[in-house]
Amino acid sequence: MDFRDSPQEAAFRAEARAFLEAHAPEKIPGYGHEDFDEQQVVAQARQWQRTLFEHGWASIIWPKEYGGRGLGPIEQIIWNQELARIGIGESLFLQGTGLAGPTIIAHGSEEQKTRFLEPILGAEEIWCQLFSEPGAGSDLANVAARAEKSGDAWVISGQKTWCSGASYSDWGMLLARSDPKLPKHKGITYFLIDMHSPGVEVQSMRQLDGGEHFSEVFLNEIRVPDANRLGPEGAGWSVARTTLMNERMTIGGLERLFSFGLLLDHAKANRQRVDDVMRDELGRVYTWTKALELLNARVVTKLGRGVIPNAEASVMKIAIARMITKAGDIGLRLSGPEAMLRRGEWQNQFLLAPSIHIGGGTDEIQKNICGERVLGLPREPSSDREVPFDKLPRS
Repeated sequence: MDFRDSPQEAAFRAEARAFLEAHAPEKIPGYGHEDFDEQQVVAQARQWQRTLFEHGWASIIWPKEYGGRGLGPIEQIIWNQELARIGIGESLFLQGTGLAGPTIIAHGSEEQKTRFLEPILGAEEIWCQLFSEPGAGSDLANVAARAEKSGDAWVISGQKTWCSGASYSDWGMLLARSDPKLPKHKGITYFLIDMHSPGVEVQSMRQLDGGEHFSEVFLNEIRVPDANRLGPEGAGWSVARTTLMNERMTIGGLERLFSFGLLLDHAKANRQRVDDVMRDELGRVYTWTKALELLNARVVTKLGRGVIPNAEASVMKIAIARMITKAGDIGLRLSGPEAMLRRGEWQNQFLLAPSIHIGGGTDEIQKNICGERVLGLPREPSSDREVPFDKLPRS
């Protein structure tokens, strides 16, 4: 592993750092909790995204012809590190810039690229992801939302859940079942839908931390022009894999989710609660942090040599989820009676931790990937892969 930037990487880091020092806002827009003012935060985030767009920093990896910088994953990692260094977390528009845009670039027609890409980069239109359903989470190919052809349009009905930012989005990436007589992976079509269409109903979901970042979306016979179908009819699973691959690339590194330095400062401020057991647990979290830094260095080294990492992302996600859970628990115990307060930095982290074990692929799914790709174990048998969807048992 090489911990040093190459000359090219060092030059890019210096350029990114100079831009952020000159243009980054003092108050970084982000997700709040019970006092989250959606309109204000979205407006602030739009302004920052517009600044990035005007100066050519709206996307690191998009091709230059579509408004990006045309760089690679390693530059994206460096950019994420520099954002984290000054306290900028995940963008409200990541669903568009990180998922929808790259998928449209890979599978869209020229008309779709012209129509959608620039408004995504400039935050003129906000996107959300409409993939998961009550019966299609880890097994995403089990989507049951129906899409029926009607002339030059599609009539779509169904329910989506865990939709980040749907309450303020303009467009959505949607998977729907267009042919239930085919096996579940083959009868899916991918659509780009206008979230302001008649028949789209968004209901916010209150989370443990008091926020309402996620929503359920009900689709009541909405009409979607065939021109908004992305990729061939029935090829939605292939298109969706592009979205999912980019989702894994956008999941933030440890530096954007957790700082051991903050936990250590918290421990120093509450020395009276640090006993031998607590010291051991702090040492364990510190060790996990350093191990993850080494694993991240391996990923960066591979990318720098043109090698695509294998199961490192799955290993990192499992480890990050475990560490954030432990750190949140330690943070609350160090807080003493203040841990009973409704809100606070460590209360929020403790309540956030369970979602890290689920979002972007559950721990169980990640462990299966590690078992197959690291340990060489056989793939889990699947008896329903070639069964027509309408013949599968439904709850």
